[in-house]
Amino acid sequence: MIAWPPISRPLPALRRLVSAVMLSAGAVLSGATAMPALAGPQVSDMVQASLLPGWQTASGTRMTALKLELADGWKTYWRSPGDAGIPPEFNWSGSQNLGSVSIRWPVPEVFELNGMRSIGYKHALVLPIEITPKDPSQPVHLNAGIDIGVCRDICVPVSLRTALDLTGEGAPDPAIRAALSHQPLRGADAGVSRVSCTVAPTADGLRVTATLTLPAPRGTAQLAGPGGAGAAEIAVFEPSDPTLWVSDSETERQGDRLVASSDLVPSTPGPVMLDRSRLRITVLSPGRAVEIAGCDG
Repeated sequence: MIAWPPISRPLPALRRLVSAVMLSAGAVLSGATAMPALAGPQVSDMVQASLLPGWQTASGTRMTALKLELADGWKTYWRSPGDAGIPPEFNWSGSQNLGSVSIRWPVPEVFELNGMRSIGYKHALVLPIEITPKDPSQPVHLNAGIDIGVCRDICVPVSLRTALDLTGEGAPDPAIRAALSHQPLRGADAGVSRVSCTVAPTADGLRVTATLTLPAPRGTAQLAGPGGAGAAEIAVFEPSDPTLWVSDSETERQGDRLVASSDLVPSTPGPVMLDRSRLRITVLSPGRAVEIAGCDG
């Protein structure tokens, strides 16, 4: 566990909020339609949400999925959306017989626009969700409140709600199976043999640098020099503390070694706590992702 006492100063996290507000141009939409006083596209014109019933697994869980269908040119965001993105949030409080929820994020894409990076999906997203019922012998009423960002020329925060009763054994769904087959690789399966992290204090937080022994994916080349923008591989740091703001990484490949750095800044002035054993690092490259859990000192 690492702790650094940062100096109080304006948070870089405000940049993402200000960017989202400016891009949205005041267009805040909720539910299925825009607020009457606001001009602009309707939510149903940009994105439609539904739950796929899926099937009951051999262990008694239920494999279902959230399906988002996006209009041409629109995209939405991954769980860690990048400095220019809006993180998705889920609320299951209206559900019944729901024990736990495990979301299986498919490999996302990296988007670069005007020097800003975001991570997400375009056209459509089938997001597999594994449901563990409190009582496996009873149906599950799934009620999902979903807050996401959708972007084209503007970025719009959208609140959606959809519900579904999950009963019976169901049947395998090709769309869900395809999304499950496009999951990140575990580090060992991608050839990761060593992960080490160093931490240094900054003016307002700390900087973490990870060195990964990770063979480059076949056909991958560095499209630009060190710094991240334009690179064929992007590392995403996800600390266990969700309140920490994480900067876009600077990533550089050195043969079979990948070196990546990001700044971590707390939402309020105070010590920065980083548990390196619970730090998740995902390396994104075209068509694949490698997910590493924890790093050594």
